[in-house]
Amino acid sequence: MMAPQQDIPVAANVLGTIGTILWCVQTIPQIWTNWRTKKTDGLPGSMMYLWALCGVPFGTYNIVQRFNYPLQVQPQAFMALCLVNWCQILLYHNKWVIWKVILIGVVNAVVFAGVQAALILTLQPLYDAGQDTGILVVGIIANILLAVGLLPPYGEIWKRRGRVIGINFVFLSMDWLGAFFSLMSLAAQNSFDALGGALYIVCIFLETGIFLSHVIWLLRTWKVRKEAASRGKTFDDIAAEHEEQGIRFKFAERKYSKRVEERENDVEMGANPDQSHTPQDSAMNDTQEDRADAPRRDAEASVPNERKS
Repeated sequence: MMAPQQDIPVAANVLGTIGTILWCVQTIPQIWTNWRTKKTDGLPGSMMYLWALCGVPFGTYNIVQRFNYPLQVQPQAFMALCLVNWCQILLYHNKWVIWKVILIGVVNAVVFAGVQAALILTLQPLYDAGQDTGILVVGIIANILLAVGLLPPYGEIWKRRGRVIGINFVFLSMDWLGAFFSLMSLAAQNSFDALGGALYIVCIFLETGIFLSHVIWLLRTWKVRKEAASRGKTFDDIAAEHEEQGIRFKFAERKYSKRVEERENDVEMGANPDQSHTPQDSAMNDTQEDRADAPRRDAEASVPNERKS
């Protein structure tokens, strides 16, 4: 843990300003994409919420450490824009009504701001007195939240065999560059803060993995997509054709289980998933019921015969 920054070099301020500008507008392309398509498939809500939550310890750490002013503003903009994205996911994917989305978004923003203010007022005097344990813990929590927030997209990537959908690559590129310039800003200060730098390094590393995953998927599916384009179709059209015909498609989305998929289809068709069965199942059940009733029918038939005798 380094001492609070007193004299900030010009280069650190310039680099920090570039990083802050990028992180202040980074999610605007994603917000616009969400609004234009009215869907957020492939964009995990947990990612955006954890990133918004990360802004609380992230902002506390940067302010208490007295980083250059752009880096102090940066977490606040980052937190606000991530909350907007999260609210869009609630609206478009979870189908919440708009007033509930606005209400929960405002409540979360107020709580986050209050917690951050309380942390700053509590930790600043302690840090200035040389007790850095508290701010160290806050910095570690910020790193953990940022890293964990970037893990849900990898679940979506696994599901789609490396393909990235729902995430705007302009947003991802700006986020990557924002982290890079912010990291360079820390390096340009009189002393480099390892914990603060680790936050940006984690972001760069995990986002690079997302880029590489999609590039590899594009290379692997090049022939399929080329053939689809020659037929005036898309990759998704080809995947849908294979599924309809029951033909195995090695680039098809992974399913959690066949039973889960069947239950989801039953619900979508308005059927009771617990009572779903095939015609063969119905015939088998009817046969079993007939066999079970046979002794009862025989006993009833024997009653008139006994009366006659």
